[in-house]
Amino acid sequence: MALVLLLVSAATILGALGFEHIGGYEPCALCLEQRWPYYVGVPVAFAAWLSIALAAPRWLAGLLLALFAGLMLYGFGLAIYHSGVEWGFWAGPASCAPAGGVPGSAGAMLQSLQAGVHGPSCTEATWRLLGLSFAGWNAIVSALLVAGAALAFRRLYGSSSASQ
Repeated sequence: MALVLLLVSAATILGALGFEHIGGYEPCALCLEQRWPYYVGVPVAFAAWLSIALAAPRWLAGLLLALFAGLMLYGFGLAIYHSGVEWGFWAGPASCAPAGGVPGSAGAMLQSLQAGVHGPSCTEATWRLLGLSFAGWNAIVSALLVAGAALAFRRLYGSSSASQ
């Protein structure tokens, strides 16, 4: 199960990077923030898998799985928040304001950078599949990863925990 968590989380972040660098989808500030649980979570999932594969102490694998679940739970919260911003349920942070197009001069570009305006607005989904944006799909994947980590943790400490 730890290997599945590793592969799914790695595929998710690679997919996001692929949509950006190959597909040309520019991420907004909240999109970029949603990547951090994966940037940290993939190495944690690898360490959890490795600790299980090398028969490290059970507490280490359990700690790593719990940490991974916490990261993905945080990512789930970010994805739900971003989805709510896209659907207009609540306002996004100031960093999600529309960039206002390409600056007309170097001075205007410098001003926009100093003002903290980055990328597209977080309020508009640039892509949807089956009615869900990138943020919506990330919420689903994050929730599944939390459930998978919980299942792996349960298997690790299941019925045989009293004997070890």
